[in-house]
Formats: sequence, structure tokens, C-alpha cells
Amino acid sequence: MDTKWREKAQTWLTNPKLDPQLRIELEKMDDKAQEDAFYTDLQFGTGGMRGIVGVGTNRMNIYTIRRANVGFSKYLLNRYPNGLHRGVVIAYDNRHYSQEFALESAKVLASYGIKVYLFSFLRPTPELSFAVRYLNAIGGIVITASHNPPQYNGYKIYDHNGCQLVPELADKVIGYVEECEDVFGIEVISEEEAKNKGLLVYIDEEIDQAYLKQVKTIQLNPNLDKSSLKIVFTPLHGTSIRLVQQLLPECGYTNFYVVESQCIPDPNFSTVKSPNPEDGSAFELAIQLGKARDADILMATDPDADRVGLAVKNNEGEYTLLTGNQTGALLIHYILTQRKQQGTLPKNGVVFNTIVTSDFGGHIARTFGLEVQSTLTGFKFIGEKAEEIRSQGKEFVFGYEESYGYLIADFVRDKDSIQSVLMCAEMAAYYKLQGKSLLDVLNELYETYGYYYESLVNINLVGIEGLQKIDKILSHYRDNPPKVVNNVDVKVIEDYLISKRYEDGKISDLTLPKSNVLKYILTDGSWFVLRPSGTEPKLKIYIGVKGNSLTDSKTKNEKIKQYILERIDKIGG
Repeated sequence: MDTKWREKAQTWLTNPKLDPQLRIELEKMDDKAQEDAFYTDLQFGTGGMRGIVGVGTNRMNIYTIRRANVGFSKYLLNRYPNGLHRGVVIAYDNRHYSQEFALESAKVLASYGIKVYLFSFLRPTPELSFAVRYLNAIGGIVITASHNPPQYNGYKIYDHNGCQLVPELADKVIGYVEECEDVFGIEVISEEEAKNKGLLVYIDEEIDQAYLKQVKTIQLNPNLDKSSLKIVFTPLHGTSIRLVQQLLPECGYTNFYVVESQCIPDPNFSTVKSPNPEDGSAFELAIQLGKARDADILMATDPDADRVGLAVKNNEGEYTLLTGNQTGALLIHYILTQRKQQGTLPKNGVVFNTIVTSDFGGHIARTFGLEVQSTLTGFKFIGEKAEEIRSQGKEFVFGYEESYGYLIADFVRDKDSIQSVLMCAEMAAYYKLQGKSLLDVLNELYETYGYYYESLVNINLVGIEGLQKIDKILSHYRDNPPKVVNNVDVKVIEDYLISKRYEDGKISDLTLPKSNVLKYILTDGSWFVLRPSGTEPKLKIYIGVKGNSLTDSKTKNEKIKQYILERIDKIGG
């Protein structure tokens, strides 16, 4: 039996440099809790490094943060030896210890002679991405765990383009991180010394105004009459409120109301079950205010403000939550329609989505003559492609993920809820002047392009046993691939771990980076994907179909879901 975790725990417990509060926490742990806290080191996933705040190598604390920053510092020294003066930008959200972890990150980088630009208060992740390029920095850091539960925090790193590090580069950082074995031996200079040496500079208002000025340029109909549109907005206790409260009124959205109790940067997210706009319960207070104000649309951003969810008033006066795929399709159709009418739609334009995104939006984009490219899950892959296509003479038009992340203009290289809030408001105002809600438009799109319907199943599998179970499920599907699902033949199997595509007895190579993901495509166009989450202890199952009606699509989707779950139930372990 592997007891290395026990040795690690003892090493921490006996080290005189261990923070007193963390020591108390460690002393109170039983064996099971200690094992989970020390059996592994926090890993970089699709959204960087995330974990529960607390004591241990598998936890977010000042020691694991320092270790991560030692790795990032050495990476930057190697990659930009003459660019350290250009600096690294650091932002953070409202979570427990976010400010402390941000300052600790700054102190480590400064100890290596790397200049740091540090926001002095909460800022959205997309503003960080913008700031990296605005300040001509060599990288960026955001302390956030996005929509994870309150006990989590995280660490995301960005390149000089404001794009999260892709696996090839992240692996280099991880290599340097793993060289750092003694987290208690990491020496850092003080905040005062860093400031006195010019290695720590606080930034705020200048970046805010430069970013908002750029965001305003995405408007397609800035002179639209917006006076009749009523909007309710909630930041879910996160970082977007200051910018959105300034942006929307300045752009003419005067009937704009906020959920006051959720504008407080509460690290416990005490008014919601989950600070995730994908979760309908997160809209409960917004719906109450929406009904009181007779709002047309409700919008909610997640804590680090890179994603946004929408709810639209229906004909019964209730609110219907849109999925990420539905909002993406609506945005694509609106943007492409307007740009075509205005003569600004490029012939060489590209729309980006991911391999788990519905083809609804892609179908729409192709009818406008645009190229559609799909990446792995993780917006860093879209950010990477946005830079890559410039050298190919192509133009970024739109990028999105089904998980409520959208990017309208690529002066940001991450998903951007601030841009998205503005464009969704414009889109709703435009259609309201035509006597239509976004639901009316969505139904028109279904009738034109087909009834697409998607679902996501999350199987929570926590701890060591959870990881083992996920591996067992994926191995089972990989070794025993389904041939028929819901009486429909499986036509294509895509295995992203070995980069192979199987179709009609032929094998071809997949060009995307390796990832432990399986995708199955049926002869009727339905598909499903099995993918371990890169940020949470769960297995994600994505299912997409296209039917003759919404009822038909939902029935198809449900039958595929039943097949997958019944098969998983039969897998032991």
C-alpha cells in the first residue's frame, strides 16, 4: 500500500515554517482526510490549477501557490530572458484567499526579478487577458476557481497574447514546478521591497477604461433605440459588477437593474447553491427581480466573469433559461446577419467552437460562407487558434463553448462575459423593436436549421477512488466500443488520447492535442462524448442530436443518455 502521502503529511507537520492555522488544520485531520490532501500534487487542467483551499500538496495554500509560481518564473526566465521588465499582470476574484494568493504570486515573481502589475481589487478574467496585451506584458495570472464551490480556489496562467497556456507550454511550466520539491525552502521578498525595487506596480482605473473603450467597439448597432428593453443583471457575487454597471448605461441601456444582494463580493456565495450560470437555481433572485420589473432578459455572470447565462421572458410571463449552445447560435446568427447587411462580413472569416459544442451554431455559420473550426474543450485552444489564423490571412469572427463562454472580438484571448453581456443586450433590443423575444428568434432558427438538442450529464467521482472509476469507465468504452446505440449504428469513433479517428473500417489521424476524450458519432448525426473534467472531480458526458421537432430531439437525446448510464452502471469498481 502506497503511504507516501503519510510521509508528506509528516514532513509538513514537523516543519517549523508551516503556517500556524494550516498546522492546526493538519493536526485535526484523520487518515482519510490526510491521504486526500497529500496523495498527489495539484495538477493543471483545462482551466489551470484548481483545488480545495487548505493544508496539503493537493490543496490551494501559500506553499502550493509559491511552488506554482517558481515554475512559472523559471519558465518566463527561459522563454523571455530579455523581457522580464515587460512584466506579468495579476488579477484575482472574490474567493477565499484570492487576494493573498495574488500577492504571494507577485512576491515570488519579483524574487526572480520579474516585474509585476497587480490589480489592487477584484477584476474579471477577460480584463486580465486584455491587460496583458495592453501593457505588452510577457504573461498573466488569475487567481480564481471560476464557478466551483466556495471551498475551492485556483490559479490560471497566460502567455504574452493573453491566452491561457496550451498544454505544450503548460507542460514546460509543470516540469519546472516538479523540480521544486521543498516548498518551505522557497524564499520570497516582501511587498515593500518589491515596490521599492520597481518590481511591483499596482494598476486599476487606466486599464478599466481602456478595456471598456475597446468593449464598446463590438457594438453593431450602437444607435439602436434601447429604451424599451428591460434588463436584470447579477454578478453572482463576482467580479463583473463594476464594469457592467458602467458599461450598459453608457451604451444606452437605461432600464438596467441589478440584484443588489448578489453585488457583494461574498466568498461564500451565500445567496446561491452554486455560483454557476449553467445552474438554473443561480437565477432565483434574478427571476424574482425580473418579475417585479417585468424584465425582458436576465443575465448572470460567473465569479471571474468569463461566462454568462441568459434567461428570457416567455409568453406566459415566466423565464426560460437558454443553454450555452442556444445563446451561441443566437449570437452567431445576429452577428453574421448584421455584418452581412453592413458589408463587414469577411469572406475568410472563421467561427470557433469545441468538439463538445452543438453543431447548431456551426450550421448557421456555414450557411453564411464561414469556416468552422472545432478545438478541444478549453478556451485556450480557441485563443491559440485566433492568433494562428492571422498568419493564414483569415479573420476571427466568433468563438464559443457550450459551457456559456463566448468571445466576440479577439482583443481578449479568453471567453469574455463583459463583451457577451453587451452583445446579448443589443441583440435582445434589436429583436424587441421587431416585436420578437429571443425565444421567438430561437424557434425561427430551429425551423430553419433543424431542431438541435443537447444535454450534459455530470457524474461526480471524488478522491482517489473517483479518479480510478473515471479511468475504468473510459478504458471500458475504449476497449469495448459501442456498435449500436438506440438502434442506430455508430459510424465514427474519435479517440483523442491516441489521436485516431475510426470510420467505416478506415483509420485516420486527429490533429488536435492529445486528451483523454472519446467521441462517438452515429449514422443519424447524433453524437456523444465522454470526458473527465479538467477542473472538477467528475466525468462529463455530452450528448447532441438533431430531430424533426423539439419533442423528437429530446426523446432521442434521452434514449442515448439512458444507454450510456445503463452501460456505466454495469461497470464495476
